[in-house]
Amino acid sequence: MNIERPDAARLLRMTDTLAELLTDTVDGGASVGFLASLDRAAARAWWAERCAAVAAGRLAVWTAYDDSGRVLGTVSLALPADKPNSAHRAELVKLMVHRSARGKGLARRLLTVAEEAAAGQGITLLHLDTETGSPAEHLYRTSGWTEVGAIPDYAADPGGVLRPTTIYYKRLALSGSRAGNAP
Repeated sequence: MNIERPDAARLLRMTDTLAELLTDTVDGGASVGFLASLDRAAARAWWAERCAAVAAGRLAVWTAYDDSGRVLGTVSLALPADKPNSAHRAELVKLMVHRSARGKGLARRLLTVAEEAAAGQGITLLHLDTETGSPAEHLYRTSGWTEVGAIPDYAADPGGVLRPTTIYYKRLALSGSRAGNAP
């Protein structure tokens, strides 16, 4: 399994396989912002729209892919570049693993890659939200994330049912040469 951080041009070239991952994730019942019956064209368009944010440095995306180039997982960091008082934090978003690749530690590897990259960029605080009671909560808790609380009826699951969402955060230790340059 290879993990890379594609630039905007490479991300655009990967939209077909990323769309397959997104539709598989939604079809598997994960609440990642989309309703069931998400079609490939809409998923491709959503990924293509992310390219501008990647090019502008507002979004960092990592993809995990096999030797055939098929994307089996992804994670992103949303960076608040437009807020000078927020340069120390980022939001972890869209951690997805294809159903065929689950149970092999890929989600944890992707999470670790994003956390280490964030710390290397001087980010000292990450936050995220996830559906309360989802399998993702176990991953975050066992990876050192702290639960803040839950918001009822925050987002609809793929079936359209409103579900609570739990908010988590994680403080990061600065790494390497950035330690003296933190905001």
